[in-house]
Amino acid sequence: MMRNYYNALPVVPKIYYKQNVNDYAKGADSVHIVLEPGDKFSLWLGEAKFYDSIDDTRLTSIVTSVYNTLSTDKIKKENSIIIGINELSTLDIPDNIVLDIKKLLNKDISIDKIKPLLHIPILILHECNITSKATRLEESYIKSMRDFYIDRVNSYFKKQIEKCATDVYMYSEIKFHLMIFPVPKKSKIVEMFTNRANIFRL
Repeated sequence: MMRNYYNALPVVPKIYYKQNVNDYAKGADSVHIVLEPGDKFSLWLGEAKFYDSIDDTRLTSIVTSVYNTLSTDKIKKENSIIIGINELSTLDIPDNIVLDIKKLLNKDISIDKIKPLLHIPILILHECNITSKATRLEESYIKSMRDFYIDRVNSYFKKQIEKCATDVYMYSEIKFHLMIFPVPKKSKIVEMFTNRANIFRL
């Protein structure tokens, strides 16, 4: 989604920055740079979740995760990783923009200058009863999903605003992108992914 829809460039492949084999990757689940017109750029710190439902309790935990990502310490840590590794020089980014990125993400620069360039893509894959019962892409299914997601999106952003708008300085300057991806059965996807991942571990 980040590559194909937003033309984003991955700058921190998190799988390589886990501290232990069985540990989760620390910080944002993905870090991307999007090149903007006029030699500008934006910084994307992504969250990704895979749940068996997206009821309100699940949404609350996602909001908490996003809230933690927006802390000054977390943003500075991501910035230090970005400029501390060599990924930027391997991507198709002009040298002058690479230099601008490194200057802006320097630890001595205020986070306030970064927040207007900050995007938070939030990907929620979830097991969906409506999708599991559907046999084809027809209008009744599309309408059911549209109605369901309008409710879920409204509920999510209401919770996020209540949690973040007051405590996160310059919250209104940050751009959020909620992407919800329904699947018929979570367990089957997890099994297929695990089996394929085990092949690469051999």
